[in-house]
Amino acid sequence: MRAPTPFEQRVYDTISKIPKGEVVTYGQLAKKLKSSPRAVGQALRRNPYAPQVPCHRVIKSDGTLGGYNGKMHSKKKIALLKKEGVRFVAGKVYCKKQVHW
Repeated sequence: MRAPTPFEQRVYDTISKIPKGEVVTYGQLAKKLKSSPRAVGQALRRNPYAPQVPCHRVIKSDGTLGGYNGKMHSKKKIALLKKEGVRFVAGKVYCKKQVHW
């Protein structure tokens, strides 16, 4: 396994600040990092620290999950979010608390 790149480490450091029960979108995270949602997604796909570094708290802008550990719509991602109190309605994340940078 390779060490994270400086950009990947910035992503991991930033998402480490997302509180339990809250989510942020790939786009919001990309804007914060002055990057693109795709680059953020690729960094999260390689997250060697999951779930301690909570990439499961990053979702798509339409409220759907996106991926987790390189897999789409992972049951593990759903379980982690539910354990933190995040609710789902009609297959989408329903979270009153969303991180605002």
